[in-house]
Amino acid sequence: MRKNGLLSLVYHTIFIAFILAPLVVVVLVSFTGKGYISLPTEGFSLRWFRAIGGATELVNAFWLSLWLGLASATVAVVLAVPAALALVRYRFAGRGAIAAFFMSPLMIPHVVLGVAFLRFFTTIGVSGSFVWLSLTHVVVVMPYALRLVLASATGLDRDAEKAALSLGASRMTAFRRIVLPLILPGVVGGWMLAFIQSFDELTMTVFVATPGTTTLPVAMYNQIAQTIDPLVASVSTVLIAGTVVLMVLLDRLVGLDRVLIGKG
Repeated sequence: MRKNGLLSLVYHTIFIAFILAPLVVVVLVSFTGKGYISLPTEGFSLRWFRAIGGATELVNAFWLSLWLGLASATVAVVLAVPAALALVRYRFAGRGAIAAFFMSPLMIPHVVLGVAFLRFFTTIGVSGSFVWLSLTHVVVVMPYALRLVLASATGLDRDAEKAALSLGASRMTAFRRIVLPLILPGVVGGWMLAFIQSFDELTMTVFVATPGTTTLPVAMYNQIAQTIDPLVASVSTVLIAGTVVLMVLLDRLVGLDRVLIGKG
């Protein structure tokens, strides 16, 4: 196996440092004890981490974003699996148009989607509903789930499934026992990507969110617009730490290679 040369290592080090630098700055700012955004040149403080518990709006927005991400990612994957299998297995008129329709949210600016959904919800009078907000997120995140499931389903050998059907297994049993385990890396990876996109979505959500359905990104945006304190930086640091812990646990318990690429 060829080892990376010195130039390659230097390039990768600079690239990783460039990617991580904004996160490092956010983490450092979150430990300041001052009432405004400043690097902690006079010592570290946990003042703004303690303030998170008193920020009721941000805490409530976090839980709403969590449930919203779980709901929209799950619905997106449930829709993406049969859609991907149909697109991969069958050749029919309009197949390309249907695939392009499913992927179209990737090509439409989220600002346009936000304005369109706002107008639509205002017309039918359903603004402020968690269910409708979840459906808007399903529209946005489904292409991400569909692309990963498509990648897993493309070229899938159907011999084992056909053998199960010939031995008397129902189609649902064959899907659950054979097809699903084979495409599981794409399903899990698509769910994770859809959840991340839903949890992090701001541009579209800011148009359709109401005081009763304010997500964490929208609440953080409002916090930044109204104040200059480092509370948002401390919330971001907690989210960064939580993401790292989640990835480590997932790697230890299941293995990221197995989940995302199907190794092992």
